[in-house]
Amino acid sequence: MKIQTQTQTNALTNTRRVFMLQSLVGCVAVGSALQARAQAMVAESDAKATALGYKADATKVDKSKQPKYAAGQVCTNCALFQGSASAAAGGCPLFAGKQVAGKGWCNAWVKKG
Repeated sequence: MKIQTQTQTNALTNTRRVFMLQSLVGCVAVGSALQARAQAMVAESDAKATALGYKADATKVDKSKQPKYAAGQVCTNCALFQGSASAAAGGCPLFAGKQVAGKGWCNAWVKKG
């Protein structure tokens, strides 16, 4: 049986403490980077946004080009919107990694049920 000395025990404890601190700092850094990336807004000029007729302001939707649009339809009351009803922006699975404007609209709008 091996007996650890006080110096060996302190060294082991310090190594664990340093590892835990470095792990915590690393996790915070990765989390911050992911949050910053998720906050990018989708641009109306984005290829997918253009294909879906996305507008950041639903009142600017051209009704002749988007006959599906009806007044009052906005991202915040769409079933695909991943945010609160009062949010200025939120996630949408159609635009992975980007946020859409809460007052926006696209052709994939589906009434939140």
